[in-house]
Amino acid sequence: MSGWLVVLLKIVAMFLVILTGWVARHRRYLTAETTASLSRFVVDLAMPAMIVVNMLVTVNGDTLHTAWFIPLLGMAVMLVGQGVGLLMSPLFSTSTEKGTFVFLIAIANWIYLPLPIIQALYGNAGMNTVLLFNVGAQLVLWTLGVATLRGGKPDRESLRLLVTNPGLIATVAGIVLALGLQGVKVNFLPDAAAAGAWLVPQALTQALALVGGLTIPLSLIVTGAQLGGLDLSDHRPSRTLTGVLLVRLLVAPAVSVALVLALAHFGPALPLVPRMTTYIIAAMPVAVSCSIFTERFGGSTPLAARAIFYSTLLSIATVPAIFFVIQHMGW
Repeated sequence: MSGWLVVLLKIVAMFLVILTGWVARHRRYLTAETTASLSRFVVDLAMPAMIVVNMLVTVNGDTLHTAWFIPLLGMAVMLVGQGVGLLMSPLFSTSTEKGTFVFLIAIANWIYLPLPIIQALYGNAGMNTVLLFNVGAQLVLWTLGVATLRGGKPDRESLRLLVTNPGLIATVAGIVLALGLQGVKVNFLPDAAAAGAWLVPQALTQALALVGGLTIPLSLIVTGAQLGGLDLSDHRPSRTLTGVLLVRLLVAPAVSVALVLALAHFGPALPLVPRMTTYIIAAMPVAVSCSIFTERFGGSTPLAARAIFYSTLLSIATVPAIFFVIQHMGW
């Protein structure tokens, strides 16, 4: 099956799961409190378990030697969005909404939506690339992202939250553990061989795999429930919202593709999986967590809520279309 069709089918399937969460919120199967609890479960337990399992399976000295630059790509995608947002802000945003406008364009949905797409396309190598992207993206989110909303420097609280982020801790722990287990066969399937079981108890590793396997479906349901809880009562289109959707879904991805092509022309070309991961993440909609950040660190939460909802909806068409063009052009 062609890659763009894989992307289209995957994103439609994910949207249907997101829609399930949206319906569950409107039918009150999930309340604001249960949605928040599920979100914390995904962030604090399920995703770290998935990260540790993936690192154990895929990371070794050779992969780290060849993948050291991937967190830098995660930073670069967000920084490109930041720069494009700053350049386009005079056209679309007022002075009071400028910080929110730039923040929403910079912070794409870099993990929960692209992860199943890239895993379907490139397997464990794709998943590992997304998780390493997460390291760089988190650094930008909690430093430059928070500073953009605050209009200055990030405070101590945002830096503390960065250091204690479960995803980053799990990434570091998974890499350290994987390097310590080099040469030991690790298998997370129920029929795993007994070799090495004394070092990595099979019950524990299988439990981590089962909990980590909840990450993608639960994160999509939580995303739908969060979207279902957004206040979209003001349906009037605004210049700022139109600008966020246009720049986040079309302009920022185009600039990212152009920069990757320029890098390949004037310097070393990116390997296939990191390159395609960069393209897909650059094309993602506004991250669902953005409304939480505008609420906590300042900014226009109503604008963030509408931008999250409409960009996620429109991405069903824009992401496969962008990937089709990239694949057709051989970029």
